[in-house]
Amino acid sequence: MKIKTIEKYEAVIIELKGNVMGGDDTKDFNDLLHKLIDEGKKKIVLDLSEVKFMNSSGLGMLISGLTTVKKSDGVLKLAGTTEKIESLLVITKLITIFESYDTVDEALKSFSK
Repeated sequence: MKIKTIEKYEAVIIELKGNVMGGDDTKDFNDLLHKLIDEGKKKIVLDLSEVKFMNSSGLGMLISGLTTVKKSDGVLKLAGTTEKIESLLVITKLITIFESYDTVDEALKSFSK
């Protein structure tokens, strides 16, 4: 999994690419979230449009990230979920705890509502 961050409109977009399988990637992802929170960046969009596959450990990583951000009074939103990831979120009922948007732009706009 590759992680890239972009700052746009007072929010941080975290792009995940490849396979989200948890493991070592979980530590990198959590370290990044803590760094952003420490810098006062609490509006985060997770761009999943380039994610090819996600297993249960990957889902756990997302849930852990959401918890970390919420505890710091931040907001984490998902964007660009593929059909596979979307169905995974629906089956596990996680779609009810994540705010999910079709595009990164829609997620960014939702912060100003």
